Amino acid sequence: MPSDQTVHVIDDDDAARDSLAFLFRTAEVDVRTYASATEFLAAAPSLKGGCVVTDVRMPQMDGLELLRRLRTLDIPLPVIVMTGHGDIPLAVEAMKAGAVDFFEKPFGDDAMLAAVQRALGRQRDDSAREAERAAAKERLASLSARERQVLEGLVAGKANKNIAFDLGISARTVEIYRANVMTKMNAASLSELVRMALAVDILGEATK
Repeated sequence: MPSDQTVHVIDDDDAARDSLAFLFRTAEVDVRTYASATEFLAAAPSLKGGCVVTDVRMPQMDGLELLRRLRTLDIPLPVIVMTGHGDIPLAVEAMKAGAVDFFEKPFGDDAMLAAVQRALGRQRDDSAREAERAAAKERLASLSARERQVLEGLVAGKANKNIAFDLGISARTVEIYRANVMTKMNAASLSELVRMALAVDILGEATK
């Protein structure tokens, strides 16, 4: 399994940590284990993806503080928290802080595996969307000022003649700019062009 599909298990309880590692390996899921949140954070900046399964109540740094630190470091890994009986309010607070799921110990193996697969799928989706946004931004930067104005008009739903009127140019010239924009943005259709432009919030940027 690629490194961006690794499950990072954090628990100060050796037996619990080893048990989860065994569960994931048996299910052919790549796993790395950490005895503390601080140990995981030392490795976190170099991680390419995956998801985190962490205990909530741990010494030095609990799961809630870990979530806050990940957000501060801008490390968007999906986090599943585990809690002991009586720690439900803490787990709910962790969910509000960004955790994608939580489990009260003891929990079913199948339920945990399903949650991890959902988290890994979410990570894949987020990575794909971010790659798409980055590519769209790079292509957007290649447009001339006039081409960008035409693109903004298209995204706003304006017809060529309206864009031409707004910019003080002919409709034929707008068609030429539009064709150039389609080529530079590598868009096969107007709908694809609009989708890419919306992915980078071009209209929002235009109003800044």
